[in-house]
Amino acid sequence: MSERFRALVLDKTDQGQEPSLKALTLDDLMPGDTVVAPAFSTLNYKDGLALTGAAPVVRSFPMIPGIDFAGEVISCEGGAFQPGDQVILNGFGLGETHFGGYAERARVNAKWLVRLPDGISPRHAMAVGTAGYTAMLCVLALEEGGTTPDHGPILVTGAAGGVGSVAVALLAKLGFEIIASTGRASEADYLKSLGANEIIARDELSGEPRAMAKERFAGVVDCVGSKTLANAISMTKYGGTIAACGLAGGMDLPTSVAPFILRGVKLIGIESVHAPLARRELAWARLAQDLDLEKLEAMITDVPLSEISEWGSKILSGQTRGRVVVDVSK
Repeated sequence: MSERFRALVLDKTDQGQEPSLKALTLDDLMPGDTVVAPAFSTLNYKDGLALTGAAPVVRSFPMIPGIDFAGEVISCEGGAFQPGDQVILNGFGLGETHFGGYAERARVNAKWLVRLPDGISPRHAMAVGTAGYTAMLCVLALEEGGTTPDHGPILVTGAAGGVGSVAVALLAKLGFEIIASTGRASEADYLKSLGANEIIARDELSGEPRAMAKERFAGVVDCVGSKTLANAISMTKYGGTIAACGLAGGMDLPTSVAPFILRGVKLIGIESVHAPLARRELAWARLAQDLDLEKLEAMITDVPLSEISEWGSKILSGQTRGRVVVDVSK
């Protein structure tokens, strides 16, 4: 008889969708050449959308959600990995079109996997998770755009969230001055503990944007989109770089070409789901090098797999802070 393991499964119902813990076997999983035992997963904004059905993230049912995991290889048909290897998976449709990380076993393609860097445990890797990996891609974009600490402050929007928290910690360790924008004034001390120099209210960036405003930011990590991003663009200094990675405030962008053609501002889109392997490996290597693990630990809320379905609505309503790590064994 095949080994049985626990998984959180989303089923489609007449009322929408329903999550439940089920006992599955490997025969129940989707095709792939590598079997992994996830130790930890995490809760990202997209996971919240999937768990609640607030957006059509899940493309087919039943589905095991969880867009990332860290764990140990059980078997690999092609030999790219050996049993016992520690690996990370972010993206590639995990938890959307392919069974995801909220399970004690996952069958995936070896080409989707990145080796766990030295110095990071599986739990810390999922404290980083897709959100933190995306934050590192944003930092790389700022660096490649020529932004350095002597150019001036970096704005991080949605700073108390997963991407924002890791971005603040990374930028602080790299020596940048950081202006953190948040809609939760109660998170000011938390953000300062991560390295933010100044906290501004979300409202300062949510009004009707001007085509050009006073130059203020040398660069931006934006997790919000819409008017927030438009205002940030209008305030970015000459030659500055903006890394846009989120849409918590909306998908629209009510701006003009003026900052781009008069100030040479660069707007870089950050795509994490299908990033090439070399880019993923670089991001994870830099995370191992540049992320303060003590600050990372301060961001973590640990949640057992048996309770994660209750957290989907919390992350969508801004009731989470930092990173929620899912212990798949509990």
